[in-house]
Amino acid sequence: MVPAWLWLLCVSVPQALPKAQPAELSVEVPENYGGNFPLYLTKLPLPREGAEGQIVLSGDSGKATEGPFAMDPDSGFLLVTRALDREEQAEYQLQVTLEMQDGHVLWGPQPVLVHVKDENDQVPHFSQAIYRARLSRGTRPDRDEPGTANSDLRFHILSQAPAQPSPDMFQLEPRLGALALSPKGSTSLDHALERTYQLLVQVKDMGDQASGHQATATVEVSIIESTWVSLEPIHLAENLKVLYPHHMAQVHWSGGDVHYHLESHPPGPFEVNAEGNLYVTRELDREAQAEYLLQVRAQNSHGEDYAAPLELHVLVMDENDNVPICPPRDPTVSIPELSPPGTEVTRLSAEDADAPGSPNSHVVYQLLSPEPEDGVEGRAFQVDPTSGSVTLGVLPLRAGQNILLLVLAMDLAGAEGGFSSTCEVEVAVTDINDHAPEFITSQNLSYEAAPSHEVVVVVQSVAKLVGPGPGPGATATVTVLVERVMPPPKLDQESYEASVPISAPAGSFLLTIQPSDPISRTLRFSLVNDSEGWLCIEKFSGEVHTAQSLQGAQPGDTYTVLVEAQDTDEPRLSASAPLVIHFLKAPPAPALTLAPVPSQYLCTPRQDHGLIVSGPSKDPDLASGHGPYSFTLGPNPTVQRDWRLQTLNGSHAYLTLALHWVEPREHIIPVVVSHNAQMWQLLVRVIVCRCNVEGQCMRKVGRMKGMPTKLSAVGILVGTLVAIGIFLILIFTHWTMSRKKDPDQPADSVPLKATV
Repeated sequence: MVPAWLWLLCVSVPQALPKAQPAELSVEVPENYGGNFPLYLTKLPLPREGAEGQIVLSGDSGKATEGPFAMDPDSGFLLVTRALDREEQAEYQLQVTLEMQDGHVLWGPQPVLVHVKDENDQVPHFSQAIYRARLSRGTRPDRDEPGTANSDLRFHILSQAPAQPSPDMFQLEPRLGALALSPKGSTSLDHALERTYQLLVQVKDMGDQASGHQATATVEVSIIESTWVSLEPIHLAENLKVLYPHHMAQVHWSGGDVHYHLESHPPGPFEVNAEGNLYVTRELDREAQAEYLLQVRAQNSHGEDYAAPLELHVLVMDENDNVPICPPRDPTVSIPELSPPGTEVTRLSAEDADAPGSPNSHVVYQLLSPEPEDGVEGRAFQVDPTSGSVTLGVLPLRAGQNILLLVLAMDLAGAEGGFSSTCEVEVAVTDINDHAPEFITSQNLSYEAAPSHEVVVVVQSVAKLVGPGPGPGATATVTVLVERVMPPPKLDQESYEASVPISAPAGSFLLTIQPSDPISRTLRFSLVNDSEGWLCIEKFSGEVHTAQSLQGAQPGDTYTVLVEAQDTDEPRLSASAPLVIHFLKAPPAPALTLAPVPSQYLCTPRQDHGLIVSGPSKDPDLASGHGPYSFTLGPNPTVQRDWRLQTLNGSHAYLTLALHWVEPREHIIPVVVSHNAQMWQLLVRVIVCRCNVEGQCMRKVGRMKGMPTKLSAVGILVGTLVAIGIFLILIFTHWTMSRKKDPDQPADSVPLKATV
């Protein structure tokens, strides 16, 4: 017996499974149907047992439709009630169901797709009666593959006026209606004059069948002079300091509706705008890329070229922006002693990345070190300025010497304003077998202990001597002279470095070069390769100072010279070391402090003595510490012409007259003293006067207070004489008048008091 639950499951499974969806039916209806309606389309496969149900026609969304379609409930046919227009709606989505009164679906839904078949009921027409176009000489023909149109239209050129120089200068794509030059017209257009062509163009539907509709239009084509011409090569300087983008040139297509497109080979910083202006967008580097080929295209809105692209060459002009690079320092070059002059030691080849063959990359060479010795003609080495070949000179070399050659490589053929690098070549002089064997002594010889030795040599026979012993002739006395050998001097450092602000005045102390053994020997110092003349060195003390203002030096730069030290007793013995000067940023200008100096005296004409000028270290209010100080004259040109200031040591300087004659009067000499970041200006008062034979100053004596001057003494004397004269005149006049009153009275009878 079957269990109840199994029987229920078997009954319910068929009801729960979904029914198969009917396949979609496709029906075609001709548009603008001119027969009777309703028009029966197709019979739907309705189930027979469902006759009691209701047929429902709806749209694809399931809603009831009120369109031109209906269902015949008796026959089950789908019918259309009126004419359809494909241009209004090309297809309809319908579905049919068989339902009960309560909405229960007995069959369906059945999808039905109704296509409205197109009929030739539209006449083709052009969008405008007259078309106008402009073609430039040099326009290329259209060789694109024909496309596919939505409707089956065909385009034709009916006529061309004028028909010269060729009757078929244009072609019309039959399906798309694209007008272009024919291949014959493209070649003929370059030789044609500027003119206008009129084309009569026709369009037909129905695939060009005789029953199709047609329409015509006029196309006016104007031929104009082509402006699409090649440009001359453009020369641009590398590292050009201008505002970017920077305008280079302009191209122009004489037709309308043009879009410019630029391609660079290799890719470069170039662009073109809508007006055809060409720009470079950043600085160029000739060493990275020396030449570019630009292609500019004139295209329509579909990206099709109107003509062949223009090619434009951009040449990057070279600038002298690269320093000659010395070759890597090779291992030590060995040269045998006694090698003849002209023997090549090495050949330098500095590389300059600027344009080959241009002055910017023309490198020449100059030997800096070793320099010729004083009083010795010729050099041990020579360098060819063009080839860079280093050869031996006329001076011989000694075995065991290790020599560092410094060769300057300069571009611009050594002209002013170029760059340079210092190349180094290390040369070792090797020994050759050029000495015969000699007897040696087993003891250490010292020139200071004994400059000579006597050795007695006795000759004996190998065989035993028979008879008397050896006589005086069997002995010989050999005198050995001890040659004094001095080792070359050594400096306390293999290389030296110093830092100095670029604002340091002349005479600023930098450092002191010292021998490794300053007690045993005396050295004479000099500088080599001081090309700018910025430095000076004290001959015996080794103090290095600035010789002048460091004009042209930049912060962060370095300046290398060679310090050479020669033995005072043996000038052929020398040592050298490089000195590297690092230029620092100038510190803030310190306030210049004035410090008066008491008056002193000097004689004119100039005599062999001067004045000692002391640094401000003795004044605690002016000095922040001890020396060394540097002394320079003030910037007044007259002072620098008339006076000379020589540094004695780190705390004193010596002031003398520079001219033989200086005007006798009081002079105020400004002396600038600097120490570290401080500066003072000493006002040295010097009275220049004539001197006697003992060198004592003779000064003019001024007028003593209370004593009369010459002018006042003469005035007093003249006044006294005038007063005496007036007094005598009065006496004489009075006496004369008295005699006129009594002419008969003798003169002796006149009382004496009357004459008073």
